[in-house]
Order: sequence, then C-alpha cells, then structure tokens
Amino acid sequence: MSDAPDLIAVQARLQAELAEVMAALIDTEQTAGTVMLDQSAVGRVSRGDALQQQAMAKDRQQRLDLRRRKLEAALNRVAAGQYGLCCQCEATLEPARLESDPAAVFCVDCLEERQA
Repeated sequence: MSDAPDLIAVQARLQAELAEVMAALIDTEQTAGTVMLDQSAVGRVSRGDALQQQAMAKDRQQRLDLRRRKLEAALNRVAAGQYGLCCQCEATLEPARLESDPAAVFCVDCLEERQA
C-alpha cells in the first residue's frame, strides 16, 4: 500500500476548504469595514466596542486571506505534480502532517529549522 496521497481526494478537500474560506471572507468583509456611528446617539463605550469588533474582524480577515493563499498554493502544487513534497528539501511530507493540514508546505525538520 502506497503512502502517496490520493490527489483527487486532496484536491476536492482543498477546493471545499477554499470555498468555505472565501464565504467566510465575504462575511468578514462586512464587519471589518469602516465603523460609522452617530456620535449623538451612541456613547464612547459603544464606539469603543464597535472599534474593537472591527479590529477583531480585520484580524480574522487577514488570517482567512492567508489561509486562502495557502490553499491556492496547495492546489497549484497538486496541478504541478509537487503536492506532498517539502518546498525546501523536497522530501516527502509525512502523511499525518498532510492529513492535519493539506496545505502544509514544509516537512517537520525544515519547519523547525525555519522557526529557530
């Protein structure tokens, strides 16, 4: 039995997650927009709360956009026949690593080296 990933299943999983991320980005875009409050009707606490909500939405939007880019890159690696290989040393990525994150790009050794 081969440890090579089923590329059709991987591609479907990546595309499904990408669709979820794109939908979440659209939802987040509305809450990350400019905070417009009527100062005569809304107090400072409410404005502060609205600004905090906006900041959290922007942070979420950035995380989602990063995930979108990682998923798109993984789909490109599938198309190029490079999926499942470390982008640094070209070793085969561990199946458990790809199972937990199908957009993983580095083997554990290279990831630890980059984080050091």
